Amino acid sequence: MFKFFEFERKRLVKKGLASSKSRRRRTESELVQTMEHGIGAKVGIFVAFVLGLWMLIYSNLHQQPMEKAFIGLLIFLVALAQLWINHPNTWDKNSRLALLFGVLLLHLAVVKFVLVASESSHLGLWKLAVPYALAPLTLSVLLGRNHGIYAAIFASLWSFVVYSKSDAELLVMSLICGFVAVFVTLEVRRRSRLVRAGLYVGLASWLLSVIFGKIGPFVWESPVDTQWNMIGWQSLAAIGSGIGTALVVGGALPILESLFRITTSISWLELADLNHPLLKRMTMEAPGTYHHSLIVAQLSEAAAESIGANPSMARVCAYFHDIGKLVKPEYFTENMRYGRNPHDELAPTMSALIIIAHVKEGVDLALKHGLNQQIIDIIQQHHGTSLVFYFYKRALQQQEDARQGGKIMNIREEDIPEVREESFRYTGPKPQTRECAIISIADAVESASRSFERVTPQKIDQLIDDIIEKRLVDGQLAECDLTMRELVVIGESLKHSMHSMMHSRVAYPSDRTPGDKSGDRERRDTPNPPTTTRSANVPPMTAA
Repeated sequence: MFKFFEFERKRLVKKGLASSKSRRRRTESELVQTMEHGIGAKVGIFVAFVLGLWMLIYSNLHQQPMEKAFIGLLIFLVALAQLWINHPNTWDKNSRLALLFGVLLLHLAVVKFVLVASESSHLGLWKLAVPYALAPLTLSVLLGRNHGIYAAIFASLWSFVVYSKSDAELLVMSLICGFVAVFVTLEVRRRSRLVRAGLYVGLASWLLSVIFGKIGPFVWESPVDTQWNMIGWQSLAAIGSGIGTALVVGGALPILESLFRITTSISWLELADLNHPLLKRMTMEAPGTYHHSLIVAQLSEAAAESIGANPSMARVCAYFHDIGKLVKPEYFTENMRYGRNPHDELAPTMSALIIIAHVKEGVDLALKHGLNQQIIDIIQQHHGTSLVFYFYKRALQQQEDARQGGKIMNIREEDIPEVREESFRYTGPKPQTRECAIISIADAVESASRSFERVTPQKIDQLIDDIIEKRLVDGQLAECDLTMRELVVIGESLKHSMHSMMHSRVAYPSDRTPGDKSGDRERRDTPNPPTTTRSANVPPMTAA
């Protein structure tokens, strides 16, 4: 059956009746979905971690291995409960669980290796080079500060259990260094910040080592007798451990991001380069859309920052949210020139199809150029299932005109085409994240504001309130995590930004001398330019 359809398609392509190209699709097999959300894979990750933890405990014989293994298991159960209660999104995704427990197990293995190696060191340098911040630093950058704090606490507890000669000093140093690593990576937008974080962790480790007597001894009565050479090496080991950990994490981040499909703020900043081929195409083929996208990016970034969302993600995704308009740029209001409106020659249903298709075309272009998965999701979701209102109303008006004319021409009611609202709605899905919802609102606000002939703060405020209210009533914000309070904050941010962008200027006096008619002569000799680039038949919302 499938071979027959493929043969038929090839036959039509040869005759020129079908396209030889096929649309790119995102395909996620049932196996991938099961691996990501299935309970079996989740249990497998937990069992693998517990077995790895017990191997680390039993790898170096000590007096009470069974007791340590039992304590480690109890800590693991507490860690699972904490994860299930406070991090439900991570609990739901097996890939995130694999990353979390994989990094924690690697951290424990490295700490155990360094501590065992320190037993044979005469200067104690290995014990000062313990990478206490490995797991907290990695998970804080990849998954956020809450996961970094989670890693700092439980990595410290398990390190205390895994090492046979552990003491309270190890637990305290691990906790404090882990917390310092999380604190200095709250907003990492450049890889150089990781080195700075490693330096702070190293200084914290050095200070604690001095307090606990791991560096020294210092002979305060006779400084000459102090072995400064040995103290220098010990200090270098303590500080160098933090910096070395940061360098290793920085080098591993691209691999982990690609493997677990995570985008950090560092990568978002790199993706914000406006020299991307799609954006450069937009400047030439759809300059109106390009300018629109830049403004939406500014609005979205400020709004996202006001509610604690990811501003870098909002900015970058806004750059690319309308790349589908590159396929037919002249059909969108912001790209029309000289008052020509191609929609005047089309039926409303066909116009709506072209407007709606820019979402699918955008996904196709994004897949072709290998854009980030989160960018693709926002391209697909930023219109949700909203209605292309202008063309829907236009179709209803044409239907009513046909009915009125049909009474005169004796046309039967059933012969008049039916107008269905579903034909004028985007296919969705609705926005699933806060950043996508913000871009959706900012997109509509920027587009609609272009219809103002005279801009006033009151008009801008009313427009933004109306758009947010319509989005709520239509259910477009029902599937994202925005609260009513956050919507109010977003609205205030958009109002502030729009007031700044759409301000009026003072009318400057003319520089002509009294009685000078040259300007009037120039205006008479110059053809009248088009007064507007927006056609009267296309509403501002079609630019969204």
